[in-house]
Amino acid sequence: MSETSTPATGDSTRLSRLLDKVEIIGNKLPDPAVIFLISLLIVWGLSALMSNFQFDALDPRTGEAIVVNNLLTGDSLADFLSRMVKIFTGFAPLGVVLVAMLGVAVAEHSGFINAGIKRMLDATPKSLLTPSVILVAIVSHTATDAGYVLVIPLAGVIYTAMGRHPLAGIAAAFAGVSGGFSANFVPSAIDPLLQSFTQTAAQIADPEILINPLNNYFFTSASSLLVVLVGWYLTDKVIEPRLANTPVDGDTEDLPKFGELSEKEGSALRWATITMIIGLGILIAVALPSTSPLRAANGELASFSAPIMRSIVPLIFLLFVIPGVVYGYIAGTFKSSKDVIGAMSKGMEGMSYYIVMAFFCSLFIDAFGKSNLGALLAVNGAEVLKTLALPSMVTMAGIVFLTAFVNLFVGSASAKWALIGPILVPMLMQIGISPDLTQAAYRVGDSSSNIITPLMPYFPLVVVYCQRYVKSTGIGTLLSLMLPYSIALLITWTAFLLIYWGLGIPLGLQASYIYPAG
Repeated sequence: MSETSTPATGDSTRLSRLLDKVEIIGNKLPDPAVIFLISLLIVWGLSALMSNFQFDALDPRTGEAIVVNNLLTGDSLADFLSRMVKIFTGFAPLGVVLVAMLGVAVAEHSGFINAGIKRMLDATPKSLLTPSVILVAIVSHTATDAGYVLVIPLAGVIYTAMGRHPLAGIAAAFAGVSGGFSANFVPSAIDPLLQSFTQTAAQIADPEILINPLNNYFFTSASSLLVVLVGWYLTDKVIEPRLANTPVDGDTEDLPKFGELSEKEGSALRWATITMIIGLGILIAVALPSTSPLRAANGELASFSAPIMRSIVPLIFLLFVIPGVVYGYIAGTFKSSKDVIGAMSKGMEGMSYYIVMAFFCSLFIDAFGKSNLGALLAVNGAEVLKTLALPSMVTMAGIVFLTAFVNLFVGSASAKWALIGPILVPMLMQIGISPDLTQAAYRVGDSSSNIITPLMPYFPLVVVYCQRYVKSTGIGTLLSLMLPYSIALLITWTAFLLIYWGLGIPLGLQASYIYPAG
């Protein structure tokens, strides 16, 4: 691929070289699954070494001095082998992702999600094209890959049809799908997925702590508006004017078509949407009465112990699978129940890599907890932070920027949080910062740099989308387009989090800013 479609200035050349180095370093890193395996071996080795020392640090769970357990003794290894299957199958994020994906797969392969996205974009006024594209892109990542394979290429088509530069549309959609990955007012599988990692990490310091799956919901909902506004301004005022001298010279014959829905598809979408609304209405009607079986014993609906909160993932499954089935049968994409099961099977095919990664991740997290290295690191790290006496807001801003940097080398959101969560969450708990706030800071940093890491699996695909319009588009071209979004989101979103925190607005359901919650 060629690197750019415009002559490079000294600054852009230096930037390109810097990003090239990031790509080279990142490509030399092992696969995330291998990183977890190596981390497991390191934990074993450190546990054997550190078990020979005594420490003054007190275990917050027991009040006694922390003792590092040697995981390389015969008994420990025998116990590890006997529990290996249970460790893997009991890994909370695994079930969360697989169950949610079964429902999403039905909605996606039936055509329901694609039809909904097309209808929303089709109804978009020209004056509100950019914010509408970004908003649809944000919502689309609820259905995992839909944003990357549908919204981003369609944005190029729509911008072209409206006489605007297609690369501006692609950039805006990419910013919404990937840069706004943690901004969404629609609950999705990513919420309980990250919560399960956060809870596991928090239990290193407090075995009894429970985290609500929607502990960041209010913050991520409000963040949707921020991402739309930032993306709207940059696309229309910065990115598109910069593209004015970039000619569209690609072959557009093989581009995706943005046509009207057929009468059958329109009818299917209408009935599927009605079905979804009826389902949500029934859920609300059942949940509202004070005697509802979906409430906790004390009558609370948002309590973690409430059945409705423990059913977030099954509800996401039903929210997608039922309208998906209705759409499929009416539109004709599903002829029988075999087609529905086939859609689920196709969805699971795409999860094979995640399952492999989850296997090694589960073993690492279990070993990290059993060795007590996590507790030791958390307590000593907290002491260092106390000694530095940094304001809490400076500390959280540091977490955001640290996450954004790590994201350049480890692209997977779940893999990254599984690696750094067991360190950051219990450590910050020791200085009074809640797991809910730490997770929110992580999500801001993770999203902001998604769009500038060439290691993000869909980054090369977006380059290909751009090449359909501008043949000379390369990695450097896309990076130069997306860097303003990344920097702006990193700065404004961090500031938004700190202001949000300063105003004391709730992060989400049963969430707090301090630990222990007051």
